[in-house]
Amino acid sequence: MTGLQHFCHQRLSWTVLFLSGLGLEGAALYFQYVMEYDPCVMCVYIRVAVLGIMLSALVGLLNPKFWVLRLIGMTGWIVSTVWGAKLAFELNDMQINPSPFATCSFFPEFPAFMPLDKWLPQVFSPTGMCGESVWSFMSVSMVQWTIIGFVVYGVIWFIMLLPALTPKRSSK
Repeated sequence: MTGLQHFCHQRLSWTVLFLSGLGLEGAALYFQYVMEYDPCVMCVYIRVAVLGIMLSALVGLLNPKFWVLRLIGMTGWIVSTVWGAKLAFELNDMQINPSPFATCSFFPEFPAFMPLDKWLPQVFSPTGMCGESVWSFMSVSMVQWTIIGFVVYGVIWFIMLLPALTPKRSSK
């Protein structure tokens, strides 16, 4: 556990977490602007969950040797991961069990103090429909890949939890 604990207390671990989220956000923008797949409101919310993981990584990145910042980063990471997985499961259910009664909103409902769709509409403004599954790879839809991604984030969080929150022993 010493090697994993050492890794959790370094900036590299938090940088990898941040870059993984940045890669996912970049992929979302690639699908939107290059492949011209319009994001639905649930997709936009999933982007916000990934943004939450990235912001949590930045908190841990500030000073990974300070346990309070690691705790805040780990908490934000798991909250964003669980919320993102919940959204992805709901969207997947809408896509595999279409119903005229189970639809999503056309407009995002961000809090008044943080209207992301107004601040950055190129990223956080939905233009697509939730029931449409427009892309798949290896017979797995985009939202199902998203579920897999959030599960991987959760598993890695679970593996990193104890080493990240355990104080590093000073060698004498």
